Amino acid sequence: MKKILFICTGNTCRSSMAEGLFKKLLTEYGIDNIEASSAGTSVFFPSCASDHAIKIMRDQGIDLSTHQSKQVTKEMVEKANLIFTMTVNHRENVIRLCPQAADRVFTLKEFANEAENNNALDIGDPFGLPEEYYEECAREIYSFLEKMLEKLMRDYEEWKLK
Repeated sequence: MKKILFICTGNTCRSSMAEGLFKKLLTEYGIDNIEASSAGTSVFFPSCASDHAIKIMRDQGIDLSTHQSKQVTKEMVEKANLIFTMTVNHRENVIRLCPQAADRVFTLKEFANEAENNNALDIGDPFGLPEEYYEECAREIYSFLEKMLEKLMRDYEEWKLK
């Protein structure tokens, strides 16, 4: 079983939505050999997903109502085959936490697009903003998740599906 870990700041918006959206994509593609989870770089106590994230995901048939945020740990990073962060800063935080995982940590945009411009690699944080920002964020994440999954299946022999 391959393991993918999504990382953002508080694990209540972007990474939790990425996890839910990616699990939905896996189901749609009939993929059962990849496991997804999420965590945050600054989780001081477990929290539910944000209300807007829960609503936006519910509108897409994804239930985040029982999500509890988790602080990323070195053990989580060590167990993950790939780690996708929402920003360059998150990527740097994960690499500081677990330097030996540096070759497995990417921003989601970086991996999906193979972009090298750090200014264009972040997915904006909708935390505290109106619902439409969550909708936009979810659309952006979903588009990069599709590209990421297609790239994995096309370019990485060990991820190819039979």
